[in-house]
Order: sequence, then structure tokens, then C-alpha cells
Amino acid sequence: MSSPYDSNLRPAPDSELVEIARYVSTQELASDEAYDTARYCLMDSLGCGILALQYPACRRHLGPIVPGTVVPGGVRVPGTSYVLDPIQAAFNIGCLIRWLDFNDTWLAAEWGHPSDNLGAILAVADFLDQQRATPLTVRDVLTAMIKAHEIQGVLALENAFNRVGLDHVVLVKVASTAVATWMLGGTQGQIVDALSQAWVDGQSLRTYRHAPNTGPRKSWAAGDATSRAVRLALMTLKGEPGLPSVLTAPRWGFCDVLFKGQPLSRSQEYGSYVMENVLFKISFPAEFHAQTAAECAVQLHPLVKDRLDDIERIELTTQESAIRIINKTGPLHNPADRDHSLQYIVAIPLLFGRLTADDYEDHVASDPRIDALRAKMVVSEDPRYTAEYLQRDKRSIANAVQVFFKDGTSTPRVEIEYPVGHRRRRAEGIPLLIDKFRNNLATLYPAERVEALSQLFLDRNKLEKTRVADLMAALTV
Repeated sequence: MSSPYDSNLRPAPDSELVEIARYVSTQELASDEAYDTARYCLMDSLGCGILALQYPACRRHLGPIVPGTVVPGGVRVPGTSYVLDPIQAAFNIGCLIRWLDFNDTWLAAEWGHPSDNLGAILAVADFLDQQRATPLTVRDVLTAMIKAHEIQGVLALENAFNRVGLDHVVLVKVASTAVATWMLGGTQGQIVDALSQAWVDGQSLRTYRHAPNTGPRKSWAAGDATSRAVRLALMTLKGEPGLPSVLTAPRWGFCDVLFKGQPLSRSQEYGSYVMENVLFKISFPAEFHAQTAAECAVQLHPLVKDRLDDIERIELTTQESAIRIINKTGPLHNPADRDHSLQYIVAIPLLFGRLTADDYEDHVASDPRIDALRAKMVVSEDPRYTAEYLQRDKRSIANAVQVFFKDGTSTPRVEIEYPVGHRRRRAEGIPLLIDKFRNNLATLYPAERVEALSQLFLDRNKLEKTRVADLMAALTV
């Protein structure tokens, strides 16, 4: 007969906490491809953050909690003159990088944006490099990025937090907490303790990414997660104890309370797999399941732009995940709503032959032709697309678009299986990623600084030896 009382015997820490801590604190990384990809990831993420400064809705979230506060020896926020404590700086940097939904992506059972962790990584790195005698270099930042990408991405492979209503930023908080604690000098045991605090937090509900509640919180949720990670790391290093069975405790642990009693699943060791296979958003600031759909629509633009009134229907063929996440009818209320609408993401390039962050703003969305096109769209799943999306040796994100006219004619059916940011299209994508970086920097910096920063990032050896404090100083205004 079971006892009505809980045993108060302190168990050993959950194995997953121990494995993450061991990986972060002891694993040597030998993948040259991972470091090279991390360089492009850092470059792209910073560029996305600079571009986000063009949008007042993003800028209003930036700066200190108390206006005018400046922290001596604090963290610089790229593209601004703010100097903040590491916790608030992590929020600012994370918010900037994530705001436009243009930073890198990871798609699996759970998806997300691993470069969201840069909010914590850059904040802690800049803070440390100004506090200690031994320089912290960009190579150290790249190492932390690879490990944070790996923790978030490997846990996402088989654990679908979205299926129980939780947002994927739970993994941003977990990965950032582990890496921030390690960067701050935490022992393996302290990393375990800090991780347990990240898991025990009540996790964000995913409703702000879905109809009818889609809104701008999805653009600052990652900044919130990274700032919380830095706070938990600092608290742990001051002596806050952990909760050893936070995941597995019967009734009260994460798995029983928030994961429907399922244990966390992981079938591969932590290494550098995620960074090597990460997906870049190169052409379009849009939810990644729709990237190839937008690419299809751009190709069809010349064939439909002069026949808009003749369109009878538009057939969109996609994967199950896109149908579940971004298939939206009815009114779209704000830019965050629009960049998560498959139909809107297809309508804009059909009309204009482009898709930019400005195209989600009200002045573009008020064009009545957009909703007229959306109303003519029919969305269906291709089971092969769904299967190959989940297949690890493919990880395709396929979409097809075909336009049918009232006279019985139609455009070709344009199908694209791998977006330009996929690993299979790296050779094609990297030059475009560099152009994206230059163009994003040019929205804020003078031409001389754009060129200097571009040349720094293109010189891998020089970049990796650069002090973090010097890089962050070069990004301030």
C-alpha cells in the first residue's frame, strides 16, 4: 500500500542535468565546420539585431529598467549607447536578435531559434571580459554558442513541448542557464543546480504564437528567457542550492506536472550536430515552415502580377507542422500575427515579388489585395513533405504553390524542398548571408564601419582572436 507521505531522502541529481553539465564543462569541440558555422551565425544574429532597431515596437523594450541608469563596467547593447547590468543586457540583446524572426532556426519535434541564446552569451562575455585580467575572445563566444545550440537542439529532437502547450523558449532558458553558469566559472555541480532552477520555473505558454492570441510577446520571449538564465546563474554562484529531482520527482517534478508524465527523451550524445546543421533565414523574415513557400511565390510573381483579378484559387501544399502552426484565416491583427501566417507570407511575394520586415507593417497590410489573395488560398498537406521533414538525413521543409485562373489555365506548380538557408544549400546561401549582414548593418552604421565590421567577420582568424569587449565596443553608437 502506497504511503500518503513523500519521502524526504535527497536523491542524486537527475541524469539529464548531470549530462548537460558534464557536456558544458568538460567536452572539447573539434569540429571546424561547427566553428565556421558559428561565426556566420554570430554575424547574422548581430545583423538581425541591428535591423530590428529600425522598428519602434522593438526599441521601446530596450534600455535600463530605470531610465538613465548606467552601470560602470556594464554590458554594451549593440547598436545603442546603453550600458546595462548583465541580466537586463541579456534581455536587450535577446530581444534585438529575435525581434524580426530573422535569426537562425532549428526544426525538430520541438523547434526554436538557437541563436536566441546569444542574449545570455554576449552579455556574460562582455561583462567578464571587462572584469578579469585574462581576455575573453570571440573564439570563447563561438564555443559557448556551439554548446548552447547543441543543448537546445538535441533536446528538441524528440521532446515536443509545443504539444503540451509550452513555448520552445523553455529550451533557450535551459541552454542559456547551463552555458552562462559555466562561463561565469561555475563548477559542474553548480551547473546542475542552476539547470534545476531553470526547469522548475513555471514555463511560458505557447498561446502568444497562435491564433487568436498571436502578438509581440513572441518577439521578446527569448530575451526574457536569456535574462532569466543569467539571473539564475548568478544566484546559483552566490550559493543558491538546486533541486536534484526537478525533472523526475513524482507528482511535483517537471515531467509529471508539465509534460503529461512523459520522461525527457534523448537518443544522441551532445556534440556539435546542431550548429553544423542549423538553418539560416536568409531571404525572408518569416516563420521557417513557410520559407520555401515564399521562395515559390517569388518565382510565380511575374506570371501573376498582371492577372490578379483573374485568379480563381491558389493551392498551397505544405507539411503538417506548417498547417498546425501558421495556417490562418480571418483578420491578422499585428506584424507578429502576419509573419506567422502562411497565406500572408505567400500573398506578399505574389503581389510584389519580395518579402521584407516592412511588409508586415500596417501600411502594407492595409492593401486590400492581400486579403483578397488570402481568401483564394487552399492549404493541404503532402504526407511525403511531412515524412521528409522529420527524416534526419533530409530535414526538408518543402512547400509547393500553384495559381489557377478563371479561364481554366494555371501557372506551373513550383515546388521547393530545401530553403536557401539549409545545410544542403550552404554554398549558395553563405554569399547571400554575407550580403544580408552588410545590408542590415547599413541601416544604422556609416559605410566605413559597415566595411570594417564586414571585413572583421570575414577574417575568421582575426575575428576569433578579437576580445569580446573590443567587438562590443565596435558595435555601440
